[in-house]
Amino acid sequence: MIKLYHGSTVAVKNPSLRPGRPNADFGKGFYTTSNLEQAVRWAHIKQEREEAQRAVVSVYEFDETLLDRPDLNIRRFTGADEPWLLFVTDCRKSRRHDYDLVQGPVANDKVFTTVNLFESGVLSAEAAILQLKAYKTYDQLSFHTVRAISALRYLETLDV
Repeated sequence: MIKLYHGSTVAVKNPSLRPGRPNADFGKGFYTTSNLEQAVRWAHIKQEREEAQRAVVSVYEFDETLLDRPDLNIRRFTGADEPWLLFVTDCRKSRRHDYDLVQGPVANDKVFTTVNLFESGVLSAEAAILQLKAYKTYDQLSFHTVRAISALRYLETLDV
């Protein structure tokens, strides 16, 4: 079992697929990370954007052996490489996919800028990947189906 974290302005005891942006890194879904620091950062970003009173991190337990289940359609990226770059740019154009779970790097602010430069044609895929390799990235695991999201077990919410 591993702990996963979700940064927000409200406690999320029952994760849902309804809210969320369709043009996020891996498409519309429920996003988590195994890095508490990253979740805290996201909670504060959301608090600022929403002008909310609170920044919180909901904590979940997840059985990582589920990532090897043959009945789940899972896309895994081991780093910010060309397949990841192309997948992220497709998802940011609100193109849908049929994955239950997607695991890979987070496109943070520096990475986001590089992805935008690639999307606009300023950088080639090769040049974008060279830049991406220079940045520290954090992981994210996004849940895109009810079947996948039901594997999360809520533990607690931390005020951050």
